[in-house]
Amino acid sequence: MNSIYVALFAFVAYILAYRFYGRFLSRRIFSIDPARLTPAHEFRDGVDFVPTKRHILFGHHFTSIAGAGPIVGPAIAVIWGWLPALVWIVFGSIAMGAVHDFGALVVSARHGGRSIGEVTRELVGPRARTLFLLLIFFALLIVIAVFILVIGVLFVNYPATVLPVWVELPLAVLLGFYIYRRSGNTLLASVVALVVLYAFVLVGMHVPLRMPPLIMGSEVLTWSVVLLVYAYVASTLPVWVLLQPRDYINSHQLFVGLGLLYLGLFIARPEIVAPAVNHNPVGAPVLIPFLFITVACGAISGFHSLVSSGTTVKQLDNERDIPFIGYGSMLIEGVLSVLVILACTAGFGSLSAWNAHYSSWDAAKGLGAKIGAFVEGGASFLSATGIPHELGAAIVAVLVISFAATTLDTATRIQRYVVSELAEDLKLDFLKGRHPATTVAVVSAFALSMIKGGKGGLILWPLFGTVNQLLGGLALLSVTMYLVRIGKPVYYTLLPMIFMLIMSAWSMIANLGRFAEAGNWLLISIGSAIFLLEVWLVFEAVSVVRSLRGGERAGEVVACPVGEEE
Repeated sequence: MNSIYVALFAFVAYILAYRFYGRFLSRRIFSIDPARLTPAHEFRDGVDFVPTKRHILFGHHFTSIAGAGPIVGPAIAVIWGWLPALVWIVFGSIAMGAVHDFGALVVSARHGGRSIGEVTRELVGPRARTLFLLLIFFALLIVIAVFILVIGVLFVNYPATVLPVWVELPLAVLLGFYIYRRSGNTLLASVVALVVLYAFVLVGMHVPLRMPPLIMGSEVLTWSVVLLVYAYVASTLPVWVLLQPRDYINSHQLFVGLGLLYLGLFIARPEIVAPAVNHNPVGAPVLIPFLFITVACGAISGFHSLVSSGTTVKQLDNERDIPFIGYGSMLIEGVLSVLVILACTAGFGSLSAWNAHYSSWDAAKGLGAKIGAFVEGGASFLSATGIPHELGAAIVAVLVISFAATTLDTATRIQRYVVSELAEDLKLDFLKGRHPATTVAVVSAFALSMIKGGKGGLILWPLFGTVNQLLGGLALLSVTMYLVRIGKPVYYTLLPMIFMLIMSAWSMIANLGRFAEAGNWLLISIGSAIFLLEVWLVFEAVSVVRSLRGGERAGEVVACPVGEEE
């Protein structure tokens, strides 16, 4: 099949979904109210709570939820064939992922900007809150440890990206001060910053930089330490200084990059060389449930609820911005994931070239290898526009690293919030401050990454996909409980919740069997604890629903949650 037909199908589906389903959710299910005071205004502090224009906040939210996730997942999943991955990404993002992100943002906004884990205390119960927060801490620990590894590997493999990626930081700081201290023209300044960034991409090709292997003789481990220092600083600075302006630049970089890639796709009109369905990939787990675990960020991802209720909600200027940011960002991420599918199935040019990357599960599942597959496939699309292959690879690699860096420091900032909330539960007041909590977030990730010479995060990576999708199911559980309590229809969140809880439980049970065969008792122990945690949280929620049906009226139950009106 020609790749253009696949792209057009996805575009039409996403446009219709945003126009009709997104509007339905806004009006009939979540009752978006522009007159309601948002946490950004109610708790404005100039550091975390900062009312932000919606196009700037869109840039932050999208680049935070995107990262390397919508690239790695689809790039691996096409080993089962491009059709199952495409169907899951398109329909999953419309009916599940975008609803999940939208709902998490609404619920957090109406509970004082608190995290989805914190809100669970009121919607389900205090025990559920602590358990949820522990699960979130574990997931974020893996994200931080793995992303510093991925970025470090990309810096080593593409040294031309080092200069432009780091030049973006002072550009972002200057942009932030220009916007907030000088009230400058936001769009013009960010476009100028983007032009400068691309100029340094060209410079970086002629001045590739390599990191001296100062720590344990490893470039990657040295980069890991540098990146953790960066994450500490970035996640403790006021959001307007670095986070917002950098993400605004990245959002423009995204639209330029996607525009060029799709332009190249429509010029080249490559045929998809990979099979539509590949029933028995060598060494791969079964398609169901593992497709729904492997492809996360492109369809639905629990990490998105942490961003929605962690950093995004604290910058939300008005509730009317929620559909654009919460629902729309997820659809754009789907557009990116569809592009990844096409780059990894039509970007190789021949079936033999595709088979070289996807000969077996071991060959397909490597994080660095699959990001590299997207970079090379994307560069082949750009070459159709007249951009040299080497320059095209640099442009795509800078895009990927910029997104991954955004996810890294956003995850660190959210982990700081989680540590503070856990410290409150455990009566450890000395850990509640900004810097002590961030120190815990960074040091714990460093301790994990130090195992196996910087690859410690990969030890727990086999659990991350399941944990991430479990978080998605549990976030939908919290959203569903909120709708139950305010007397709204719940089917639109309940059915995706049931699906994700079943898929995550199914995959965890299957993984435990594989871990047992390999004698990996560490993963067996952690995986079993996570599975029991899921069961416990579900029973807690069922107990609450039964109590509501036992005679309590929905309106009485939530008369005065934080952020709600009487």
